[in-house]
Amino acid sequence: MRKTKKQIEFCSHTGNLALMRNCVRRFLEKFPFSERQRTLMVLGVDEACTNIIRHAYHLRDDQLISLSLEGTTDCVCLRLRDYGKKAQPTAMKSRPPDLIRPGGLGLHLIRNAFDQVDYVLRSRGTELVLTKNLE
Repeated sequence: MRKTKKQIEFCSHTGNLALMRNCVRRFLEKFPFSERQRTLMVLGVDEACTNIIRHAYHLRDDQLISLSLEGTTDCVCLRLRDYGKKAQPTAMKSRPPDLIRPGGLGLHLIRNAFDQVDYVLRSRGTELVLTKNLE
């Protein structure tokens, strides 16, 4: 399989998330993932976008989010880029999944959906790199 690449950019309005999820799902259909794996990855990217909107952009709905989707024979790599308040990876802790209260499960979901989760701090904003290996 040759290298597959796609890039989309959208504003940080939550109304754009359904279109983004459809784009990610269509991209992932080209790869031999199970339906469950695809669904978890789509939910993970959606959660990451929601975190960008909430934490990097403080709920502003007019800011840029860039999503790069790349697939090779070994893995798929999804890169989410924001230009807002930088993420502090040391402050990002998921709570225990059995603790019943809102918030904190998103990072747990993201880490379960992908094999590798990397935060790259840029001069402006953050790039989140999500990698899922092909079996």
